[in-house]
Amino acid sequence: MRGQALVALAIAVMTGGSALGESADADGAPLVLGALYNLSGSQSGLDIPSSRGARLAAEQANRNGGVLGRSVDLIVVDGETTPNVISAQTAALISAHPTVSALLGLSDTDMVLAAAPIAAKRSRLFVTSGATSPRLPAVVPRFLFLACFGDNVQAAAGAEWAYQDRGARTTIVLFNAAMSYTQLLHGYFERRFQQLGGAVVLTRGYAPRALAAAIESLPPADLIYLAAGPDDAVALSYLLRRSGVTTPILGGDAFDSAGLWEKHPEIGDVYFTTHAYLGPDNPDPAVAAFRAAYAEAYPGETADAFAALGYDTVNLILAAVVQAGRSGPDKVLAALPHVTLDGVTGTISYPDGSAIPKKSVTIVAIDGGRTRFVRSFTPAEIPPR
Repeated sequence: MRGQALVALAIAVMTGGSALGESADADGAPLVLGALYNLSGSQSGLDIPSSRGARLAAEQANRNGGVLGRSVDLIVVDGETTPNVISAQTAALISAHPTVSALLGLSDTDMVLAAAPIAAKRSRLFVTSGATSPRLPAVVPRFLFLACFGDNVQAAAGAEWAYQDRGARTTIVLFNAAMSYTQLLHGYFERRFQQLGGAVVLTRGYAPRALAAAIESLPPADLIYLAAGPDDAVALSYLLRRSGVTTPILGGDAFDSAGLWEKHPEIGDVYFTTHAYLGPDNPDPAVAAFRAAYAEAYPGETADAFAALGYDTVNLILAAVVQAGRSGPDKVLAALPHVTLDGVTGTISYPDGSAIPKKSVTIVAIDGGRTRFVRSFTPAEIPPR
């Protein structure tokens, strides 16, 4: 992470103006960005905070004078955690706002695959704030970028931490068999854990409606790797602890939903990989500034990594607009690979033609309903996509 107090200020300094640059095509009309988020349904625990972070970035830009002399109009629509709805909403957003410069959002692979191809057909950039499949850019080439790390990176970091820091030599792997995210995540974890010398004693896929069956007759192991969505991450951890299983649990970034864990202070010895640690004890000035701004904008809410990803994603696209000096979709698309943004979740850039930024992974612990920073690092070896 970097030390800028506010990303918006960093962009202003980069462009030499309080209004984030000047532009020949600034005609007074708002600069339009489209945001697809699941504000209802099973993905809402990730997407509501991310959408709030995105709104906060747009509001800050407007308070600082706008971008290219224009206000930022962030259009947020609800995908309802339903691919067909997401596809329809994406098409409708572009039709209703034909000047939209780029689209962003969503925190799940299957959801992004319902939106990004629609955007690509209309020659629009789509930057996913939180979907971590490293295979996404190959499915929607040229028009789809990630603002987050790939699952192969976070899974490798989890495996290295489990094997090297925790001394785990055996693991059980439980994964949601209905999600692309969890199918990829557990595969990358197993590959790296076995490469290090560890043994996977059981791999078991489960149906989201049959959680009790997932934990039946588990063999002994040093660790349980749980590749799960936000809701079943908490539910399965609860079931495991209630059944007397005390084995440490490790999961991915879908565990990063503070509100869910706060309701279960009895669950402990749980860890997860995520994009940034946003706890109050993080001394990073950028994190502190973001936490304060988020708390002011959303009283009673606590910022998590997905909120920070939404925030960084909007600022990333605004930086691309400034880099281009134009708001046209083709100009913004061409400029994005040349942008470097020091964001709340780390430095975002796209070296060597990659559409996935190289970012560090943070390990966070959950005990008593509270999160605690463990470690942040880049894994030594990353499984191929």
